[in-house]
Amino acid sequence: MKTRSIIASTAALGVLATFATLAPTIAMADGPQATATAAQHAGLAAGSADLAGVQRHLHHTLNCLVGPDGAGFDAAPGNPCAAAGGAIPQTSDATAKAKLEKAAVQVRAAIAGKDLDATRKAAADVQALLK
Repeated sequence: MKTRSIIASTAALGVLATFATLAPTIAMADGPQATATAAQHAGLAAGSADLAGVQRHLHHTLNCLVGPDGAGFDAAPGNPCAAAGGAIPQTSDATAKAKLEKAAVQVRAAIAGKDLDATRKAAADVQALLK
């Protein structure tokens, strides 16, 4: 009986160790998903009929980029990346992170915009940057 118990315990520890090594990989897979969702919402912003719609989707874009602890995050308009977190905090590649941060700066400026056509153009530019 003791031998079976030891073997079962050893097997369970092996399974736990495997999951522990995979956990960072699984979490990092959310960064690209958040970036893709941010790009999608930038496109939705570019195609919105009114300024309120453009700004709402730009907030979604920003929320996906920065995550809940990032500059400009606002849960009120919604967060389509709640499960994925923010792309910027999950990105370790310096070049990719710089591109995402540049997009976040552009989104913050566009959210503050009052001209519908200019704000749509800014949203389209962000979408292109994120693709």
